[in-house]
Amino acid sequence: MKILILGLGNDLLGDDGIGLLAVRALREELGESEELELVESPLSGLALLDLLIGYDRAILIDAVQTGQAPPGTIWEWPAGELGRARAPSPHFAGLPEVLAMAHALQLPFPEEIQVYAVEVADPLTIGGEVTPTVRQALPELVRRVRERVRKWITAKDRRC
Repeated sequence: MKILILGLGNDLLGDDGIGLLAVRALREELGESEELELVESPLSGLALLDLLIGYDRAILIDAVQTGQAPPGTIWEWPAGELGRARAPSPHFAGLPEVLAMAHALQLPFPEEIQVYAVEVADPLTIGGEVTPTVRQALPELVRRVRERVRKWITAKDRRC
């Protein structure tokens, strides 16, 4: 089984870098192997297709600003439960659209994708730091992702 942990975001945009920070911490803890790859990316939309092809399972870590919870809240969703993206442009594609395209094109795509997102306060300030409340969520975020990876690997080992 090949697992991808994909941290999305931009270091230059304050809280938007939380996905990148999580992947860096996980890389230190878990390392990389033939069955586990950790990737940082500022990409979004259809560009995610190339990043996800060829994996059996994937975890996406990103920042989100829903306004429905305080900053630092960690959200978890199976990718299949996400609704359509409310995009600023009709040219934008969210994860549901990416999954639909991968299915339509019959691409070798992960059979399971889990999304972890941290509710952020400031994802737009150029040159800003990750806010303290969001940074405090990092250890718990890393723990949850690490546990998900361990469950997938343990389940695979039991099947062998």
